[in-house]
Amino acid sequence: MENVILHFESLPIREVPVEDPEDHTALARWLDDVGAPGNGETPVIERLTGGSQNELFRVTREGIDGVLRMPPASADSARLDGLRRELRLLSALKGSDVPHAELIAGEPTGDVLGSPFYLMKAIDGWSPTARWAPPFDTDLEARSELAFELVGGIAQLSKVDWRNRGLTGFGHPENFHDRQVDRWLAFLGEYRFRELPGLDTAAEWLRNNRPTTWSPGIMHGDYQFANVMFAHGAPAELAAIIDWEMTTIGDPLLDLAWALLGWDGETPRTDFYVDLEGMPKRSALTAHYEKISGRSTADLHYYLVLANWKLGVVLEKSYAALVKGDRADDKIETFGPLILDLIATAADLTTQKESA
Repeated sequence: MENVILHFESLPIREVPVEDPEDHTALARWLDDVGAPGNGETPVIERLTGGSQNELFRVTREGIDGVLRMPPASADSARLDGLRRELRLLSALKGSDVPHAELIAGEPTGDVLGSPFYLMKAIDGWSPTARWAPPFDTDLEARSELAFELVGGIAQLSKVDWRNRGLTGFGHPENFHDRQVDRWLAFLGEYRFRELPGLDTAAEWLRNNRPTTWSPGIMHGDYQFANVMFAHGAPAELAAIIDWEMTTIGDPLLDLAWALLGWDGETPRTDFYVDLEGMPKRSALTAHYEKISGRSTADLHYYLVLANWKLGVVLEKSYAALVKGDRADDKIETFGPLILDLIATAADLTTQKESA
């Protein structure tokens, strides 16, 4: 999933000035029209490297230090609609307790710059992708607080009154769990090219063990350490949840399970994409989630099976494209066994005693 770069320190980002004066003028006029700070001033626009599915630009003028997110000129209608969904979601979150890059304003029509876009405040922070920033790289006690912050963020998101914030129709929460298995098997059928041991075992178990009661809420869809940002330095502080492209109205407990994929039972793994040594036990994190969200995690076992199984299915699409492509890619060696492990873990969990 795309890792949206809203920060300018934790990764080496090359900034390229945008030369088209018409874009500067059009954006300046639009900023004035929406009442943004710096009235009458022409903004400085710099292209940021790092976006894989949308173009990212740093926009500055008096009172504004923001990041503009916009589909490329080649984007199809689905990409444009996806950007509009993100804009709608960020509009709904504005003023909430959810840590996020606050929306400055958005333009859904494409009339100003040729594509819909939105402008959000820049976040001064860092995102864990392969390693921890200091002091969390060496201070395990400080590192453990990152996990509580991670879980706390998704607990806050689950509390948002999505109906009153204008998100009715944003997703289809009715029969959410009834649809999961068939939907993702159909998704897999479009590109499946190899056997995935345990796929059908886990699928059948999921069909037979769906939660009988649950409460819909905003679901991020890909909630993990790589899709949040933390403030610099200790103590740990969640600065923003990022990458909203898979967000819908669904079951927020699936986000919790997704965030806990780096735990083997109670034990944090040291062979995850970031080393989770020093992190709290899973039960401590679920208790923290319950305290903030007010939601029970009694059925977490089901969500862990679904999270492992679904992520394996989703990643298989990328892996299939890599295998069928003509160019070598280091991800081939990583994705292949990782996906098999995710599906196998889902199947193995179906034989284990349920526990939170």
